[in-house]
Amino acid sequence: MQRLPADVRRGQLIEAALAVTAQQGVAALTIRNVAEAAGVSLGVVHYHFEHKEELLTEMGQCLILEISEAMRLAFSQLVGPLELRGIAGLRKILGAGIRGAWPIIEASPDHQLLTYEITAQALRQRGAGNDSAGAIAAHQYRTMDTEAVAFLDLCAHRAGVTWSTPVDQIARFALAALDGVVLRWLVDRDSGATLTALDDLVQLIATKARPDCPPDHHHETASDPSSPDGNR
Repeated sequence: MQRLPADVRRGQLIEAALAVTAQQGVAALTIRNVAEAAGVSLGVVHYHFEHKEELLTEMGQCLILEISEAMRLAFSQLVGPLELRGIAGLRKILGAGIRGAWPIIEASPDHQLLTYEITAQALRQRGAGNDSAGAIAAHQYRTMDTEAVAFLDLCAHRAGVTWSTPVDQIARFALAALDGVVLRWLVDRDSGATLTALDDLVQLIATKARPDCPPDHHHETASDPSSPDGNR
């Protein structure tokens, strides 16, 4: 077996776990079938992940970052900064980012379903008294919150606006809405309706912003000796 750097090996094991669960569901995940899928020994998996809950946590984070990276890429490809200012500009920026994630979501329904499965299983186990397993869901949503806040802050800065509501609350609302939109798409696979819902979400988010106040030049003009008012 080829020796790999630790981060590369962990990534390989996470990909193997995602492949297993995409086909069979989270309930079927075992250290053994991850080892088989990755072509390594059980000891290698145990070396990098002490228990299955740790592996599930990393799987959830990987799925979240996959979407976040697509949104950031779409954001980075925007051009014409002078045309993207104010609330109208914010709508365009938000729309580009959120719609930028859609091709990834649409192309990976099994991965999207996994995010819900991981959450549901973690909550079920928490209800049964397994707090360490239950922490998976909390970690998953903390990661989502962090990514969403960072994206919203970038959008506001680029558009020259300020959020009129605490940005963490906006992120929480947006993620809850996105959860529902994607889950509905998994049920009916109506991509057109989903894109319409995402556009509606953009409009709602934009209502929670206000333009930055321009600098007040009135006082400077009044006190400037070179101005007509200053010579009075």
